[in-house]
Amino acid sequence: MNIKSQKDFFSGLLFMGVGAAFAWGSGNYSLGTGARMGPGYFPLMLGILMVVLGIVITFQSLVVETEDGDKIGAWAWKPLFFIIAANLLFGLMLGGLPSAKIPAMGLIAAIYALTFVASMGGEEFKVKEVLVLATVLAIMSYLAFIVLLKLQFPVWPTFITG
Repeated sequence: MNIKSQKDFFSGLLFMGVGAAFAWGSGNYSLGTGARMGPGYFPLMLGILMVVLGIVITFQSLVVETEDGDKIGAWAWKPLFFIIAANLLFGLMLGGLPSAKIPAMGLIAAIYALTFVASMGGEEFKVKEVLVLATVLAIMSYLAFIVLLKLQFPVWPTFITG
């Protein structure tokens, strides 16, 4: 069979791979029943649905004709680098790294760092817009995780709170 849409074909394979990983990983937990679900029930069902969705997308990529074959473009290295770096920096700033004597900087500073670094991966960088976005994200994250969910992790840097 001939692949008629490369984007759909590889995205279908990705869906199948991730779905299979979820379904396989759910085997480490008890499944329970439909009426009394265990911790492994949801990942198993999610994995199965993702595999089915991947099969449908892959099948369509082999059957449905596209105009130019939906070729996959080149890797976008700049956004990929900055988004991965932003997430790593967020984790480092949120919890710190005691083995390297890097203190936890807290949720607010971590959100600002995440937003600024990730936004550098885009086509244009406007400091005012990024500052507004970071402020809104910090406020909403504080309300959601600290106030509503009452999660226990540092909000401010340890040198401020002690």
